[in-house]
Amino acid sequence: MSYESKLKALPAKRGLYHSGKWMDAAGGATEEVFDPATGASLGHTAVAGREDVDAAVRSAKQGFAEWRRTSLAERARIVRAAAAIIRDNAERITLTDSLDSGGPYKRMLKDAEAGAATFEFFAGLATELKGSTIPFNDCSLNYTMREPLGVVVRINAFNHPFLFAAQRAAAPLVAGNAIIIKPPVQAPLSTLLFAELIGDLFPAGVFGVLPGGTECGQALVEHRDVSMVGVIGSVETGKAIARAAAGTLKKVSLELGGKNALIAYPDAQPDKVAAGAVQGMNFTWCGQSCGSTSRIFLHESIHDAVVEKIAAAVSGLRPGIPSDPDTDMGCMVSAAQLEKTERYVRYGREDGARLVAGGDRPADAGLSKGFYHNPTIFADVRPDMRIAREEIFGPVMSIIKWRDEDEMFAAVNDSDLGLTGSIWTNDLSTGLRAASRIETGYVWVNGSSSHFLGAPFGGYKLSGLGREESIDELLACTQLKNVNVTL
Repeated sequence: MSYESKLKALPAKRGLYHSGKWMDAAGGATEEVFDPATGASLGHTAVAGREDVDAAVRSAKQGFAEWRRTSLAERARIVRAAAAIIRDNAERITLTDSLDSGGPYKRMLKDAEAGAATFEFFAGLATELKGSTIPFNDCSLNYTMREPLGVVVRINAFNHPFLFAAQRAAAPLVAGNAIIIKPPVQAPLSTLLFAELIGDLFPAGVFGVLPGGTECGQALVEHRDVSMVGVIGSVETGKAIARAAAGTLKKVSLELGGKNALIAYPDAQPDKVAAGAVQGMNFTWCGQSCGSTSRIFLHESIHDAVVEKIAAAVSGLRPGIPSDPDTDMGCMVSAAQLEKTERYVRYGREDGARLVAGGDRPADAGLSKGFYHNPTIFADVRPDMRIAREEIFGPVMSIIKWRDEDEMFAAVNDSDLGLTGSIWTNDLSTGLRAASRIETGYVWVNGSSSHFLGAPFGGYKLSGLGREESIDELLACTQLKNVNVTL
């Protein structure tokens, strides 16, 4: 497929979507979007300001009044219809994300499929939005009921633009809320395509998309008629949003950063540990994942064998044009992300780590206009080095050798972040004991990277607040009311 043919997948609508229709920004502001792999322009999108936010929230509040009265069965039916539309347009969605975010086609296709599956999952949970009765005596009735919150805002990250838009919209909609999505500045197009595809399914105002920058995000978070804000982003972004949301005491859900550890015990098989480490690092997305296992703790008895196998595995990863179905590893989303990665590679060298693989940009002249970086492996890393302590959000793995288990866990848990952890051992007791010691919200034993729809995902410490991808997320999109009846 030619590049020109791929561009036909992009959304035709580039404005703001709210009130059940497309419109320009009130101030007429637009911003140009670029393909991070080639530097080519992908056109312009509208940029929402405070006036647009206020109009969108007003419309969402009106839409919510109708949507909350819609039966659970009907809400579930409409959400399932949205899932079917996503599946029917998976290739178009995938091409849009690959062109706009730099994620490789073969993996972004799974994002579209996962988005549809999440819509179906939460539609199936609709009847779990129920309360309970509380027995006190024979002359009264006391019961609880769950009601929707109102207007829910989702502010999403650039590494999985469509996946986050779809996954985090499903639960609020099934629970009876109206939703406004602010797509990532770096990659807004698939979320606009999302609105183009499913917006008409919902009453006017119930589903909205507002592309925009800091002004748009701040106005959404501060708006008195927004009941909940969910964010996927950096720790600093999460802190800023939590502070802004505190002014109106709205609910927040924060999925933030991770400096995640993979721990391999002496009895683990080196080839499986190496494969798990490479998969867990999410090199496919150039390490641009909050769940990446960027710290690899290898017991000294298997250290050298695993390092050798990791180096061999990444040597077969070749960055390529993201929209090419054969590409295994895409490019970074922006010049800023590439520069940050290169800065941390310098830090690794300066601090005395040993470069095992990568550390540079690809030599392929055909990739020279894009934001590419080779998968990079450092060994002989100390836990106090910058590359081992700070989230890089790039394709940089730090390997740390350990001997004493207590010292190792002290180093693993000596972090303000606690999103995911991966443990490798052939001994079940060792694995379960380690899972209880690692300070993270999501743990794999003899696995990495995979998510399981229905299993609550979220972090400890500064990695966030709340749990998603499960019934916990659905219930978080409601408020509990207690009713006392005297008979």
